[in-house]
Amino acid sequence: MTELDLTDESTARAVHRIGLRAYAVEAALIGSDAIPALHETPEDVRALPLRWLGAHVDGVLAGFVGFTREDGVVDVDRLCVHPDFFRRGLARRLVGAVLDLGDPVTVSTGADNGPAVALYERLGFERVGTVEPEPGLLLALFRHPGQH
Repeated sequence: MTELDLTDESTARAVHRIGLRAYAVEAALIGSDAIPALHETPEDVRALPLRWLGAHVDGVLAGFVGFTREDGVVDVDRLCVHPDFFRRGLARRLVGAVLDLGDPVTVSTGADNGPAVALYERLGFERVGTVEPEPGLLLALFRHPGQH
């Protein structure tokens, strides 16, 4: 995993492009395009106050995780892998890098996004609830106790 600098325009555009592709797959899985990230511009992504880690395959950015760390809790805001790189363990490695920080971790995903739900459960996350932030968009909320 490498730190990503979204002040770099090409990096920000690559993150945006990957996010659009990944969230389009999630939108199809959950039957809703109300995912806010689907409607962001590269400039919107650059402005997010997140720390970014990237996973590369053969020198190409293939996925990323964006998160905050506040008051001893890490909140994963987004986890995306380009569909061309699905099923290679990249999401697991990205989440693992966040878990390696040692703090409790929170994350949400589309409640009907089976692959993401399964990933979080395999990694020891506990489902702590479901919310509907927008009509028709059900999110499953997860928490991991951390690795202190």
